[in-house]
Amino acid sequence: MTQSADDAALEERGAVPGLHLAARVAEAGCAHDVHDHDLPPDRNQAILEAAKQVGSLLKRQGHPFALAGSVAVYAHGGPRNLQHDADFCIRPEDADLVAATLTEAGLQVFTPPEDWLLKAKCLGQDIDLIFELAHQPVTAELLERAEELSVDSVHMPVLTATDLMHSLLAAFSEHHCDFGAVLPIARTLREKVDWERVRRSCGDAPMPDAFLYLLERLQVIAPRREDP
Repeated sequence: MTQSADDAALEERGAVPGLHLAARVAEAGCAHDVHDHDLPPDRNQAILEAAKQVGSLLKRQGHPFALAGSVAVYAHGGPRNLQHDADFCIRPEDADLVAATLTEAGLQVFTPPEDWLLKAKCLGQDIDLIFELAHQPVTAELLERAEELSVDSVHMPVLTATDLMHSLLAAFSEHHCDFGAVLPIARTLREKVDWERVRRSCGDAPMPDAFLYLLERLQVIAPRREDP
């Protein structure tokens, strides 16, 4: 998820009401204690390296999870234009255990004001640990549908293209409706998406419906099938 400037300012100021450290960084010398000059000069590669580190940690400890967001789009063959952070879906009941795993590995984990995710830092990059996706809790069924894909040579569970597209469309609202950002993703993933399932999942919500109509007009997807 994209971190706002306000969130970044909160982290820089430290102890601020409504935002606290869920756990402190481990003692100096941990493998994840790096400096800015140690990071890849390419920001996209830095985000990929952070995603690989976190994914490997979660796999090693057996936590159910799935990569989401722009890094998941990249894993499905999308553009290498990553959006500020790496997103991971976890079940709400696993949040404390996941936070403990990352803390023990030397990562800094935050509890933000939003009650649907945790935030962490890995290799200087932002990590979002999401337990509510598309306004619904992350479920075992969602994670079981995930596909094992290579993320820059590291294999990990990744949300299916259909679940990814549904999450992007379900996030549209009157306050956030950036069709331009999602359109190239839809073009890239169109052959992997079950568009009829996306339509059913989004129901009659006006913003997703408008985007799907745009895709029809641009001949990215087939027109809606009429019920007999």
